[in-house]
Amino acid sequence: MTISETRLARIDVMKPWLGEEETQAVAEVIASGWVAQGPKVRQFEDAFAAEQQADFAIATSSCTSALHLALAVAGVGPGDDVVVPSFSFIATANAATYVGARPVFADVDMHTGCVTAATIKAALTPATTAVIAVDQGGVPVDLEPIRALCDPLGIIVVEDAACAIGSRYRGRPVGSNAELAAWSFHPRKILTTGEGGMITTPRQEYGDRARRLREHAMSVSAADRHASLLAPAEEYLEVGFNYRMTDLQAAVGLVQLGRLQAVVQRRRQLAATYANAFAGVEGLRLVSDPHYGISNFQSCWLEIGPAFPLGREALLTRLAGDGISARRGIMAAHRQPAYSGADTGSAELGVTEWLSDHTLILPLYHELSLQDQVRVIDSVLRAAGQP
Repeated sequence: MTISETRLARIDVMKPWLGEEETQAVAEVIASGWVAQGPKVRQFEDAFAAEQQADFAIATSSCTSALHLALAVAGVGPGDDVVVPSFSFIATANAATYVGARPVFADVDMHTGCVTAATIKAALTPATTAVIAVDQGGVPVDLEPIRALCDPLGIIVVEDAACAIGSRYRGRPVGSNAELAAWSFHPRKILTTGEGGMITTPRQEYGDRARRLREHAMSVSAADRHASLLAPAEEYLEVGFNYRMTDLQAAVGLVQLGRLQAVVQRRRQLAATYANAFAGVEGLRLVSDPHYGISNFQSCWLEIGPAFPLGREALLTRLAGDGISARRGIMAAHRQPAYSGADTGSAELGVTEWLSDHTLILPLYHELSLQDQVRVIDSVLRAAGQP
């Protein structure tokens, strides 16, 4: 087999669904001459807010910047503790560090990979002012019990919905029950703008301040100044950031948003095929919907238990040998050098460590063919000793 043929045979873990419509949308923005944050960004914000049943949506440069701004507008700062899941991409903990707070790690539920009211309660400290609850891999976090715990204590709950566009919680879009939610449009997500993020909130004061802070805290936005023949003088009301999205990105986001329902439907079909194929295979458990919601299967992770003939690393090696690029499961952030010695309150992180060590993410993307999915399934089943 030639190098070219080997590359053609590779099955990636994820591919964004991009096409001619996105190309045309970007070309139209370039032709307009307005490529920085402008009218397309506002159009994308309005469309996203409508899709997510949110009152206000504020586009940002990334989900990390959205999380940072969410904590900032909520007043979290030095001397505060922020409870976060360790079982999450490191940006969740970093956001707390950015505002000068201390991340305190909580464990997660074995079935969903998400924090619960019980795991958060075990990690609370007297200095806790905020919690970041993650919809891990697109599985909706059970937010109502978490808010029932935190709201009476004056603890703000920020929903890290980076992976969760298109997921549902108790019959509504994920994030619609949150005081602040942060979203990602990274290429690994099912709606992408290349890079980019969003904050949604029902509170106008949070939305207004986030809009200012993302743009250096200017009293007059650059878009409004540009639209004026005689631009008004601006003031810088506090120390802000450059967390803006461009109209180029927003144009792609609008096309992607129009495809969202089709993408989620397709991903759920692919996940169901995996679930059926691995049902009854001893030592395997595929992530599934919780009783209170519906996942978009942004990440389709598979738990490798002791009864399976191979460990996680050996199975990854076997898949790679068959030209299949799976990935290790979600990291345990408390193990990373940046957070060595970090506090966990009184919480144990046994579930986090188990899932981080014993899960892998299977290939799943909109254009994954039946033939390629069968290749993935056959590779796993052969590893299980099945013909």
